[in-house]
Amino acid sequence: MTDKLNQVQAAGEQEIDLLKLMQVIVKRKKLIFKFCSVTIVAAVLYSLTLPNIYSATAKILPPQKDSGGGLSALLGQAGGLAGLAGMAAGGLGGSSELYLGILKSRSVGDAVIKKLDLVSVYKSKTLEAARKGLDGAVKVQAGKDGIISITTEDTDPMRSALLANTLVDELGKTTVRLNLTKAGTERVFLEKRLSLVKRDLKTAEEDLKSYAQANKIIQVDSQARASIEGIARLKAELAAKEVQLAVLSSNQTEQSPEVKSMRTGISRIQAELGALAGTQGGGGGIPAIGTIPEIGLEYLRKMRELKTQEAIFEQLTKQYEMAKLSEAKDSSSFQTLDEAVVPVRKSSPSRALLVILAATTSFFVSILIIFVQEYFANLPDADKRTMENIRMQLFIFK
Repeated sequence: MTDKLNQVQAAGEQEIDLLKLMQVIVKRKKLIFKFCSVTIVAAVLYSLTLPNIYSATAKILPPQKDSGGGLSALLGQAGGLAGLAGMAAGGLGGSSELYLGILKSRSVGDAVIKKLDLVSVYKSKTLEAARKGLDGAVKVQAGKDGIISITTEDTDPMRSALLANTLVDELGKTTVRLNLTKAGTERVFLEKRLSLVKRDLKTAEEDLKSYAQANKIIQVDSQARASIEGIARLKAELAAKEVQLAVLSSNQTEQSPEVKSMRTGISRIQAELGALAGTQGGGGGIPAIGTIPEIGLEYLRKMRELKTQEAIFEQLTKQYEMAKLSEAKDSSSFQTLDEAVVPVRKSSPSRALLVILAATTSFFVSILIIFVQEYFANLPDADKRTMENIRMQLFIFK
């Protein structure tokens, strides 16, 4: 019975407290109205001073991984180092994260700032300040489908679209430059090797010509010639493999599977050459060497050298042309799905939302203020004197 009575008293006290709170709000409603009105007017005036922001979006699709057709298939058929030229044709690949990193790079940003004169547009005193302004105006992200969206914001709708499209253009130029740099390295490497082979080929031709004229040699046994050409082909393949190993070694470690595989292939070719040149007569692949006169044997050796240099020169020339083709090809070739268009409507600020938030906040703040005022108004006289003493002491500086 006592518990029920206590509950009834507690409920009565709670109801009285709620009524008192309502009474306080009604009593000081003018303060609430004035505070909210001033805040709303200030929010309206502030929102009207904010400039309209326009957003424009461009979408690009990075290059997808090569499926093995087209130029890559042609390079694959060429064999040897042509496969390395195919690496250059593959470009930077289809990684969206890579293109996001390029878009956020300083080189792309500085190119856009210079092209659109953003230092003046953003009224920046330094290039670094212009970079920060550009970073705040650009948002790039990659979707799960790999498509990259470039969204730009500006107070001028035309400049907003121009900024997005300029970023796409500079991204294309940068990726082309990076791809050409890689392809150019392949070409320069082959160019140096080819110049050495040309010199060796010319020397072999002159040597064979001089020896044939001096000894009046006109014809060589056809079977010996076939053996020489077989060795020449193996040596040409060996030279190509060695060049390919040199290129791989400049980019990868000795523990790389590609380097190990290449060394295995070189060892196999060397073993085949050893079998032909050593065990089948000891004269560089020429059968029945004991029956060939000394002059003919020397002639065949010089011819073998010439055929070897010709085979090496032919294969390196093909590979060199492939490298030049890869360098000339625009290997970035990402696709622009949507160019940025001039926006018709602003994207921000939302003035109505700003006023609503200000009104809501001001209402609750005014409620808090009137409760604080009511609390101090109802303090006992002793507490009021204490508060007055505290207030006076706060303003005493001496």
